[in-house]
Amino acid sequence: MNQKETELIIPYHVGIIMDGNGRWAKKKGLPRYIGHTYGAQTFRNITRYISKQGVKVLTLYAFSTENWKRPPEEVNAIMKIFRQYLTDALTDFRDDDIKVRFIGDRSAFGKEMVKLIDETEDVAKDRQGMLLNIAMNYGSRDEILRAVKLICQNVKDGKINIEEITDKEIQSGLYTANIPDPDLIIRTGGEHRLSNFLLYQSAYAEFYSSETLWPDFKPEDFDKAILEFNRRNRRFGGV
Repeated sequence: MNQKETELIIPYHVGIIMDGNGRWAKKKGLPRYIGHTYGAQTFRNITRYISKQGVKVLTLYAFSTENWKRPPEEVNAIMKIFRQYLTDALTDFRDDDIKVRFIGDRSAFGKEMVKLIDETEDVAKDRQGMLLNIAMNYGSRDEILRAVKLICQNVKDGKINIEEITDKEIQSGLYTANIPDPDLIIRTGGEHRLSNFLLYQSAYAEFYSSETLWPDFKPEDFDKAILEFNRRNRRFGGV
């Protein structure tokens, strides 16, 4: 961003729904899974750029609980890219001081994948820069259900009373516990829906839809979202 743009308010927490990999590939006459390979490179470039802009938390929607319904060859390609990323991530973002975390249900992944996830988080745990949340096998309804079950168990065990259940209690059971709610949700690919992404946390987030397909998403596209964010009047239910 130029000097004038650096005076803009930078959101603390940004969420991005990385949409359009398959459509990007189809437009070029390529198999859908090829789009995810190019999308992975955009993921790295944009993450580094956003970190340099001063965003403190970035949550990227990589693979939803519903994405398992996609064609097997596409799912397999995504898992292969994810596995390669985990291998690379042991050193990736090290020089950028970016802390990496994974949110979502890990039970669907094999032992080797879970081990790589744990190692990646452990290597990055002491970094002091931007927190990068990668949502894999993530679904917000599933996340909320998980939080409700945790609360029910605490009530059953006598740890809390029903009257003590508050918004804070619910938030503590979410994957994003202790992380401020997102200020801005960006969706690429021109769609205008959240698709089961951070539903509870996004109650007062600003939503921005970019027509750009994810593999083509550039720093200037992110800058446009920030400019629009600064035009919004965030009242949080007030006047």
